[in-house]
Amino acid sequence: MNFFLFQVYPYIALTVLALGSIARYETDPFTWKSSSSQLLRRRQLLLGSILFHVGVLIVFFGHLVGLLTPIGIFDALGIGHTFKQLLAMIVGGVAGAFALAGGVILLHRRLYDPRIRATSSFADIGILALLDLQLVLGLLTIVVSAQHLDGGEMVRFMGWTQAIFTFRTDAWLLVAEASWIFKLHIFLGLTIFLLFPFTRLVHMLSVPVRYLWRPGYQIVRSRKADPASAARPHPAE
Repeated sequence: MNFFLFQVYPYIALTVLALGSIARYETDPFTWKSSSSQLLRRRQLLLGSILFHVGVLIVFFGHLVGLLTPIGIFDALGIGHTFKQLLAMIVGGVAGAFALAGGVILLHRRLYDPRIRATSSFADIGILALLDLQLVLGLLTIVVSAQHLDGGEMVRFMGWTQAIFTFRTDAWLLVAEASWIFKLHIFLGLTIFLLFPFTRLVHMLSVPVRYLWRPGYQIVRSRKADPASAARPHPAE
């Protein structure tokens, strides 16, 4: 089971993420959107959305940089493993708490507002619930990490992540003895990647950078009278 979950399943999830996203964009581009419900009810949305998105972005890029940066680079910069783990626990904990608070607000809004519930699909509610659960698991891992402040746990998962991306066949051995809470956190994260192309999360890939170089345009309304309307008699005449 360890071999499947932490050696085979990551490649399944990442392959579905990449190919599924491309297929959806090419075959059904009009569903590639966030499906905002702001018009139905703005209350709660602003606070929940800001907390959730800011927190998730910090957590995501923190994981991306922290796990994929070679350990040798941190060593060369004089960043100790203990310091890096403490930094990840503090920054990740604060950002994760913000994201979870926002996620709970957004989930409550979708479940208990009748108008929004009526326009929400099972995927909309399900993926938000999974993200909230993943945030809870992430915060719980801090409790385990606090018991290993030598940075060993951090190095373990950095090694596993980089081994997956370098196609090492023994990557799973690096996390086989890890705590179950970390394993569950990894499994749910991979599952979210697997479901990503089939949910509203795809809008995360639509960064509107093209607007930076798109030429401007101006709409001009002509003041000339329409010949057809000018020929018609005025109602007052």
